[in-house]
Amino acid sequence: MVRHTPLGRAAALLALAASGVVAAFATIAPAPQAELALAKTTVREVLPVDAEASLIAPPASYVREERFRRGDTLAAFLARLGIADAHIERLLRLQPLRLLSPGTDVIAKLSPEGSPFEISFLAGRDTLFWIAPQGERFVVGEDRAPLETIAAVKSSSIRSSLFAATDDAGIPDAIAIQLAEVFGGDIDFHRDLRQGDRFSVVYEMHMLAGRPVRAGRLLAAEFVNRGRSFRAVHFAGADGKGGYYTPEGKSLRKAFLRSPLELSRVSSGFGMRVHPILRKWRAHRGIDYAAPTGTRVRSVGDGVVEFAGARGGYGNMVILRHHGQYSTVYAHLSRIARGTVRGARVAQGDAIGFVGQTGWATGPHLHYEFRVAGEARNPLSVAMPAARPVALQEMATFRRHAEPLAARLDLLAGSRLALLE
Repeated sequence: MVRHTPLGRAAALLALAASGVVAAFATIAPAPQAELALAKTTVREVLPVDAEASLIAPPASYVREERFRRGDTLAAFLARLGIADAHIERLLRLQPLRLLSPGTDVIAKLSPEGSPFEISFLAGRDTLFWIAPQGERFVVGEDRAPLETIAAVKSSSIRSSLFAATDDAGIPDAIAIQLAEVFGGDIDFHRDLRQGDRFSVVYEMHMLAGRPVRAGRLLAAEFVNRGRSFRAVHFAGADGKGGYYTPEGKSLRKAFLRSPLELSRVSSGFGMRVHPILRKWRAHRGIDYAAPTGTRVRSVGDGVVEFAGARGGYGNMVILRHHGQYSTVYAHLSRIARGTVRGARVAQGDAIGFVGQTGWATGPHLHYEFRVAGEARNPLSVAMPAARPVALQEMATFRRHAEPLAARLDLLAGSRLALLE
């Protein structure tokens, strides 16, 4: 039994008063055990229930989304969407549904019985097609899709190839190609990539109703290759022409791309080698890129077509004349691109032909030469001149545009370092 002394009670009261609690103390004699027990009584009462009112009414319509897959027939796809057979036959006669291609997402608003209230999908470039009932027939309409553009931010590391790394990170192929083009003057993506190289990208993603539709422009990027960091920011000047620059405003566009193929591998380098047909040591005055027949060959710089046609062991060949004393040669083409004729002007990146095996070739590849004053030089080591930097009068505008993008790259770099630690 605990005894409460007057001093102890006083201390307790003071403590409670300090905490804002008012208490009353009384001495209660312990009650007998029998009086503390509570009586237990079961009461049953029947409550009326309105069964009809308790049921949730079925929805008047519901929305279903399906992706048109390779191998789908239109009739089977419409059935998978939940459309009743009675409507499928009439829908099959509508021309817009024949525009469906594998990977297209279709949204259908249906009644519980499978009657379509509306069917919609994207086809072509940003065109939203819709189909809706009108009396006993279906009407078709098209609108410009109300796309929303957001900035997507992602990063990845090289394990085997650039495309494998972008696939792992969920980065669209269109962004991977732009990334290779932007840094193509500083990094040879055929020879220079190493396991552990890393990159970060900020790019446009066009959305429709919260779902990604397609990638847009690469806005900013960082690529760390062999410990060297390269950064790029897209900027359009007052003339409206966009380009990629370092955060300091220097142009990343070189007068010449390092490679005429977007992604491939070098099968024979510049210098002495045993000729694959003659079996003799001979000087190889170009670079051979192994690639499948039909791979697009692009002009490495702005120029004029000096020759386009067949020429002996070179097979189908194109020679471009560039500014100054520069010229480039593209040989063994399966065919020459339409419009690539003597005297025609081409821009950097334009398709001028396609990889083949014409002339003296033991397999499909591109033979590429880079000439200065008619003398062949190694395109993988020769210094490439850069384009002009941001104009001085636009530098303040450029900095305001570039700083937020560079900050996003800093954030990605910091996050990656934190993960590594």
